[in-house]
Formats: sequence, structure tokens, C-alpha cells
Amino acid sequence: MFRKAAVTTVSNGSYLQGQANGRLPSMDSGQPAQEGKVVLKKKVTLLRGISIIIGTIIGAGIFISPKGILKNTGSVGMSLTVWTACGVLSLFGALCYAELGTCIRKSGGHYTYILEAFGPLPAFVRVWVELLVIRPAATAVISLAFGRYILEPFFMNCEIPELAVKLITAVGITLVMVLNSTSVSWSARIQIFLTFCKLVAILIIIVPGVIQLIKGETQHFKNAFAGNDASVLGLPLAFYSGMYAYSGWFYLNFVTEEVENPEKNIPLAICISMIIVTVGYVLTNVAYFTTISAGELLLSKAVAVTFAERLMGNFSLAVPVLVALSCFGSMNGGVFAVSRMFFVASREGHLPEILSMIHVRKHTPLPAVIVLHPLTMIMLFNGDLYSLLNFLSFARWLFIGLVVAGLIYLRYKRPDMPRPFKVPLFIPALFSFTCLFMVALSLYSDPVNTGIGFAITLTGVPAYYLFIVWDKKPKWFRKLL
Repeated sequence: MFRKAAVTTVSNGSYLQGQANGRLPSMDSGQPAQEGKVVLKKKVTLLRGISIIIGTIIGAGIFISPKGILKNTGSVGMSLTVWTACGVLSLFGALCYAELGTCIRKSGGHYTYILEAFGPLPAFVRVWVELLVIRPAATAVISLAFGRYILEPFFMNCEIPELAVKLITAVGITLVMVLNSTSVSWSARIQIFLTFCKLVAILIIIVPGVIQLIKGETQHFKNAFAGNDASVLGLPLAFYSGMYAYSGWFYLNFVTEEVENPEKNIPLAICISMIIVTVGYVLTNVAYFTTISAGELLLSKAVAVTFAERLMGNFSLAVPVLVALSCFGSMNGGVFAVSRMFFVASREGHLPEILSMIHVRKHTPLPAVIVLHPLTMIMLFNGDLYSLLNFLSFARWLFIGLVVAGLIYLRYKRPDMPRPFKVPLFIPALFSFTCLFMVALSLYSDPVNTGIGFAITLTGVPAYYLFIVWDKKPKWFRKLL
């Protein structure tokens, strides 16, 4: 094993392990907290829950490049249809996670639900890929967008130096890590403020777009479904682009143990957030097409900036700043949530013991936060990040489809489990089928990238047997771990 389950104190007395045993505690036990036990506090209110979801979903994608969907669908009408369908599908997935979050009241998100339904091996593979590649790469990519757009107003007439982008990006990543290591409350407060900034940015695009529609600027919507014929094989790639833009609806489930009144607040936060995001995304894309043609959108590097330059004049300088703040909010929300997955996996014995320790004064899972910093920096300064994310986008939806399939399995395996919030069975069935169908079709339409992602994911299997199952490790190997 990576570790034995035991209550441990680091030598300087700054941290205590999050729980007394190696298994996740029952949140329904009603037992009083043990004296001296350090736990994560319930500081996530309904408003903070909404800000975590919206603040993590709305990143750079909707402002910079919604052309992935247009490119793979071939027409304005079909692209708007896919944006809407991805929003509805994401809402279905979010409702499934709302049920899981109210009946399994443990933090950890995907990892915890796969562990409950299918056991330790697939759960370990999920957290293995998330820790080593997915989260560092995803954080680095969104951070690069932050660095580029925070510098945009200073380099209006020339290309931004790549080194300057990476240095500012590194500062942003470090700031997010420090913030999440220092205070849960301040992380949540800043997330609320950044969520407000994101919604303001979307309204700055939607309102002029509505005014354009009122003026009769509808020429780009005529024959909306006419255009380049998109291949059926392009549709899963279009859905990947859309679902990536919506991804983040599951992050509240990573911090379930810190949510006040989770039976009520988790479903409410998820439903409110997904309705706001879906309506906002569709209207934002409609606004783009009131001013920008399909051909121009495909050529634009940053659609929101192009849109703003045409309609807002000098005020368009505010758009890159708002995009940068939006990216910072996604960075903050992602680190806040995913660190809890590592915390819980360590508590289960699937990651090194130190990751399940909590700062005794700040009540933050500090080691689980800062473990991301060196990995993200390596991703930032080395490697083709966007290709890496393409390799692993299929893995994310494979495991999310598996989680929702696990909900159906738990309905039959554990029918007596309390379910304060319950969705109709057709919703998880449709969502899991769609996810797994997209994964299977992408293996056919893009076998190289998805095949590499599949191979990276499979490395978690020998790692599980090496680190978790193999008990007779040499002493030097145990000390290294």
C-alpha cells in the first residue's frame, strides 16, 4: 500500500491527517467529532456552490474559440443546436451527480462514486490519470489563456512574447495555489467575485447582440442549416468541444463534505447553475452571429475580442481583462475542487499519506493543493498541452459515463440507500449511453489521439498492482514511497 491507515502528525505539528481511519467516514452516522480531530469545515453555502460551478464552467472557451463546434458541424444552425444539446446533456449529467451527491455524502466526485460502485481498481485508475496528467495539463492550458489575455491590453500592436505569457501564467498558478492553501473562505469569496465578472462579461456580449437582432441584423441566420456538409464522424468532435465548454458542473461533488445542507443545496446549486450557463452560452453564440459571419468566426483567434472591436470601440479593451478574470476563476475553482479528490484518495490509501493531511489552523488540505504546483509547472514549460488534452478528453468522458452507469448499478445493488434527490432512470441511461457512444465513435474517427489517451489511462492498471496490491515491497521501495 501507499500507506497504512493511522492518525499521524507531521513533525512540526502543522498538519493532522483528515480522518482517523483509512476508510471514508459515514456522513450519516451522527457521531460527535472526536476531540482533537481536524476536519474540513462546512463553509460552502448555496451561493458559494453556485459560484464554484458557474465559475469553473465559464472559462476561456466561450470567449475565445467556439469555432470547434462550427468547424465540425458545418453550419450556424447546427452549431447552435449542438450548443443547446450539450447544455441539456450536461444538465442531465449534473442531475445524476446531484443524486449521487445526496445519497453518497462524501467528497471526491468521480473517484468516490466509481469506488462505491465498481471498486478500487477503476477508482485508482481515475485518480492516477487525473493527478499525473489531466488536472496539471488542464490547469496549465486555462492558465496560459489567463496569462495571454491579462497581457493583451499592453501588446495591442504587436505579438505578445511567449516567455512573458509563461512567466505571468506561472505567477497566476502560484497565486491560485497560495490562495487555496491559505483559506477556504477567501477562495470561496474570490470565486463569487470572479463568477460575477464572468456573468458581466457574457452580458457585455449578449446585450449588444440582442440590440443587433432588434435592428434586424439577421443575415447570418438565413439558411442557417446550409453550409459545408459536416461528416457524421465530426459530430463526436463537435460534442467534445461543446461538452468541454460545459465541463465543470461536477466540481461541487468534489467538496460534498464541505457543503452546508447538501441534500438541498447540491441539487439547487446544480440546477440553477446549469440553467444560467446554458442560456448564457446559447445567447452568446447567437450574439456572435449577429455581427460575425461563420467564415469570419472560423478565422478569428478570439471571437469575443473580434466582436467587441466591431461594436464597442475603445471599450473593447475591457474584454481581454474580463476573459483573464474568467480564466482565473476557472483555475481557482478547479484547484479548489480537484484537491479534494486527491485528499479523499489519500484517505482511502490510494495516494501518499501526506495528501490526506489538513492544516490545523487554516483547515485547508494544503498538501493536496500544492502537489499540483510542480506538476502544473512541468506541463506549462514542457510539452504540447493542447495535444495532451486531446489525448485525454476521451478519458474524462469515459469515466463520467462510467460514474453515471454506476448510479444505475447502485439502484439495483443498493436499493435501500437513502436518496433524498432521485432522477428518472431514463436520464442516467441516456447520459451514460451518449458519453460511451461518443468515446467509442471518437476511437474510430480519431484513433491516434484517443488511442494514445487510452494507453496513458491503461498505465494506471500496473501502477495499481505495483503501489497498492503488492505487499512485499523491499524496504528501500517503501521508504521511497
